[in-house]
Amino acid sequence: MDATSLLKEYLRKLRLSTMVQEFDRVSRDAAESSLSYEQFLLALVEMEVIQREENSLKTRLSRAKFPVPKTLDTFDFTAIPSLSKQKVLQLARGDFLKNSENIIFIGNSGTGKSHLATAIGISLCRQGKAVRFFKVAELVNILLEAQETLSLPKFQAQMDRMNLIILDELGFVSLPKGASELLFTFCASLYERRSICITTNLEFSAWAEIFGDSRMTAALIDRLTHRSHIMVMNGESYRFRQSLKKSRGNGKTKVSLEGEPGDSLETSAEDKEVIQERG
Repeated sequence: MDATSLLKEYLRKLRLSTMVQEFDRVSRDAAESSLSYEQFLLALVEMEVIQREENSLKTRLSRAKFPVPKTLDTFDFTAIPSLSKQKVLQLARGDFLKNSENIIFIGNSGTGKSHLATAIGISLCRQGKAVRFFKVAELVNILLEAQETLSLPKFQAQMDRMNLIILDELGFVSLPKGASELLFTFCASLYERRSICITTNLEFSAWAEIFGDSRMTAALIDRLTHRSHIMVMNGESYRFRQSLKKSRGNGKTKVSLEGEPGDSLETSAEDKEVIQERG
């Protein structure tokens, strides 16, 4: 076996597949450009590193299970003037993970809460962090099934490996008592150990309607808002505005929407107090 074939075989054994695939091309380019041995090796190694980083990112994004990819550069911050773009960009850098701080996006339906939560999650994936996205209803079903199969500890161990857990659409559906207790236990187990990002269309004072237990709700809010970043997103539905713009662009005057753009969510005095203390 000649030296080139032997070298490729060794690269395969070391699982350096990109270096094997690019060896011949880089070798020809190196000869034509009179590259030194160090430059030739560097070019090959860089390709291997880049490919591995891309593969790792694809794996993290796949495991995160984002329903629809969203990025910050596609979010219209001018639509919600009260929302601090600088603060959102800061959160996307991930410094809040160091102290297991939480993020709560609270506001009207359709204002882009899920968009921002997803965008922050994707930004963290690009930084090598482990993220998991759940619709709250989906997570509740997973917890109920895990309880029935006695696999809750296993599921909890999997979540303990996450840097950020996103719980989307809290408040869209009411929770049966058993499910609300499971969700409370799940969130409480992550307290001060892992970061949680929640999107909700309900003010804090209305959470008891979802969980069905005022004491448990108060305890959950206390944990979630401790060392948290509360982002209030009140305004007209983002989806409504996009539909309106599209219709205007097509020369139409009537906008047809599925469902309502969302009831106006006024921040109660109780919630303002929580936000001032914890935000």
